Amino acid sequence: MPAFDTSEPLAALPTTRPAGCPFDPPAQLAGLRDQQPLIRMRYPDGHLGWLATGHATVRAILGDSRFSSRYELMHFPVDLPGLPQGGMPPAPVGDMTGMDAPEHTRYRKLLAGKFTVRRMRALTERVEQITAEHLDAMERRGPSADLVEAFAQPIPALMICELLGVPYADRELFQRFSLTLTDMSASEEERYAATTGLQEYLHTLVLAKRAEPTDDVLGDLTTSDLTDEELAGLGSLLLGAGLDTTANMIAHGTFALLQNPDQLAALRSDPDLADQAVEELMRYLTIAHTGLKTALEDVELDGHLIKAGESVTLSFEAANRDPLRFPGRPDALDLRRKATGHLGFGHGIHQCLGQQLARVEMRVALPALFERFPTLRLAVPAEEVPLRSHSNIYGVHSLPVTWDAA
Repeated sequence: MPAFDTSEPLAALPTTRPAGCPFDPPAQLAGLRDQQPLIRMRYPDGHLGWLATGHATVRAILGDSRFSSRYELMHFPVDLPGLPQGGMPPAPVGDMTGMDAPEHTRYRKLLAGKFTVRRMRALTERVEQITAEHLDAMERRGPSADLVEAFAQPIPALMICELLGVPYADRELFQRFSLTLTDMSASEEERYAATTGLQEYLHTLVLAKRAEPTDDVLGDLTTSDLTDEELAGLGSLLLGAGLDTTANMIAHGTFALLQNPDQLAALRSDPDLADQAVEELMRYLTIAHTGLKTALEDVELDGHLIKAGESVTLSFEAANRDPLRFPGRPDALDLRRKATGHLGFGHGIHQCLGQQLARVEMRVALPALFERFPTLRLAVPAEEVPLRSHSNIYGVHSLPVTWDAA
């Protein structure tokens, strides 16, 4: 890896992934991480901030309350047409990902008990049932399919809709909104329309649940002190997170396993490997690849002074390949690796609330898919699989697969 001149600020965030390597982060990130895990970086609006690439550095920032998650304090590390000019407005009501304590704490406490390990594992049987139903449908229609549409999207969509109490018939509406909001090439007008449409629908749903309470997360929360606007905002956040991220992990995880047949063989031969496989895929793929924080006060870190008001871009994908944290070929997929401590779900007070549900869905769906279709393979050359290169959730737009009919 060539040495980089770190005496001057990095001119831009590296975003170009290596050709023919759909699972690897931009190569320049690894070089920067190994040389200087915290470096000055110039942002597109002229702001002079920082880029963090080392695992220990990124984790320290995520766990430090002196760094803020408030949208209005952030500077974007990339310049794309769909991003609002002049920075972001404050987080909408209910969007706790863009809030700090105590506002964030209030929402988190209300939701944490509804997404515990015990509660999510109790849903395993339902996830197995939904998975089997969609595998049956694939088999009937086979022997080919777009795995995203036929399998990866419907399973988390149905689960999060059932948990929140949203009619499953409306899932396509939420998927469309979610894809728009995570598509970094979408226009500002398209993003606004998606946000508004989602909020309007959920506000109507909340009013219906207040009038006639239901046994689900949104129904339960109508008995709290949350306003209708807050409930709609939380519902929007949870639906978006539950629909898009896990769907991409199932699809992109399948792609990765198909491209690593030795690892797929290990999973097939040892069903008990499923838990470890999920953690390693989360580490290796890191579909939520980049984060942002802003210093609320001067902070000394890694021998540098991050001044109040300076934004720090967090490269989760570089941190999850850090050889200091994951020794032994961190750029390789190894399902027997102890990948605990990865940052695929984040860290700190904003760590993914639905991570246990995502784990259940992945550990059920992936082994079941390959057990049902032992000859599953790509239906197109790997280089023709369309990648979500302009999204803050990386993955595939579609995954054409085929298999030998029984």
